[in-house]
Amino acid sequence: MIDLDDERALRSIDPSGMLDAVAGLSKDLSDGFATGLSAEDLPVLDGLSAVTFCGMGGSAVAGDVLRSVFRERLGVPVDVNRSPVLPGYCGTHTLVIVSSYSGNTAETLACFREALHRGCRLIAITSGGSLAIEADSAGVARVIVRGGGQPRAALGWLTAACLGALQAAGLLPDMSSDVAEAVAELQALAARLGPDVPARDNLAKELAHRLADRTPVIWGADGIGSVAAARWKAQFNENGKIVAFASSMSELDHNEVVGWERPNGESYAVIALRHGGEHSEIMPRFPLSLDIAKASGAHVEEFRAAGRSALAQLFSLIGLGDFASVYHAISRGVDPTPVVVIERLKAALAAGSSE
Repeated sequence: MIDLDDERALRSIDPSGMLDAVAGLSKDLSDGFATGLSAEDLPVLDGLSAVTFCGMGGSAVAGDVLRSVFRERLGVPVDVNRSPVLPGYCGTHTLVIVSSYSGNTAETLACFREALHRGCRLIAITSGGSLAIEADSAGVARVIVRGGGQPRAALGWLTAACLGALQAAGLLPDMSSDVAEAVAELQALAARLGPDVPARDNLAKELAHRLADRTPVIWGADGIGSVAAARWKAQFNENGKIVAFASSMSELDHNEVVGWERPNGESYAVIALRHGGEHSEIMPRFPLSLDIAKASGAHVEEFRAAGRSALAQLFSLIGLGDFASVYHAISRGVDPTPVVVIERLKAALAAGSSE
């Protein structure tokens, strides 16, 4: 195991700087919001009946944030579409937001082209690639974010750029105070969890050690909790290079909970992500369900969000998971940045399509 208090060792195993990317989430959020607010040629949204957010992988998480934070405040439904097939309801009264960090995601490009064909109102969020070129050619509003990194490390840019553009278009209210609070919470979190903070005072480093070789199972309440749980799962997959799972409360109490029988839990760590906006029906389920998981042999952890606004609470949970997933990789001597399996899969798919 690598000593997480040895900064030289940390840097040698993380040559591409994923730790720095995680620590920079607050600045990305701030810069992305400003970029979205300054977007030009945004569509007119009068008479809108629905919003469909199209994206894959890390580029789709901004849609999950939009849906979870604003679904009770928007007068129209928000759908997140992780598919190359555009839903049938999408038409002239639908706003379709297409998000591809690289600009070359096949599924997202397919949705963009179909939305254009149907006359949907469109906003493209990307760092470049084919999406930027095609959107520019079609006169579609583009929000260009900073490129050069991994899509999962662009969450702050993609999310805040979307929120800023939708505020500028008049769909969302003034988000400045919520974004500022989320930025402040992330700055405080980075100060507590950075590589220079010793493990005895660093919750993310401690968590990485406590997880050891157990498989993480992340629980979050429906809404922002489940979005944070899905982000943790994906970060342990991509940064940690391990299998991980995520479930939503209270859905998991209607199926998954039955599986937590001893000794089934002995190779797992169940992590509950809690926040202040949980429904009164859901709150009492967490301690009871965690007791069941613990009795099965699982290691159990519970973390609570910080902040007042839903956006700040969500990003406070995301920030902790981001740091923990990187430290978990480094503690095992694994470079958190490369995603070799995904690249190999893409190459195999490209080779197959050219035959």
